[in-house]
Amino acid sequence: MSMESDSPTTPRRTLTELLFVFFMRMIAATCFWFGMQYWAMLVGYSLEGRARFDLLDLPWRVTAPALAVLFPVASLGLWLAVPWGAVLWTMAAIIQILMYVVWPEIFGENHLVPLLNVLVASLYVVFRLALWLEGRRKEEKVRIDSP
Repeated sequence: MSMESDSPTTPRRTLTELLFVFFMRMIAATCFWFGMQYWAMLVGYSLEGRARFDLLDLPWRVTAPALAVLFPVASLGLWLAVPWGAVLWTMAAIIQILMYVVWPEIFGENHLVPLLNVLVASLYVVFRLALWLEGRRKEEKVRIDSP
């Protein structure tokens, strides 16, 4: 007697779902890297110790620790592909965009970081839209096939 017929079947993931999880994990690895960079800066390990927390100006004292905490926690959420990971990443991205676009005279000019944040957010929206459309198609198919 085979146990296969008694076992519940799990639906196979679609290509879109697999690519979305891969995308989220790539962003998670990047977030972890950013978080470690901020921690290295704050404890004096990088930049020859010139950016230690006690040596920073007030705006950097507020933003750097916030990003040092947000990025690694967002990384965990993104790796697990849970919604709060994207929410925390969005908070960190908004902080970075504000730092480099709204207040460049305080934080310095950096056009690459805001651009990449907008690109990642756009890709995330495209993936979510594709997954939503896929889900609608599946629901429609179930309704059509149901008696």
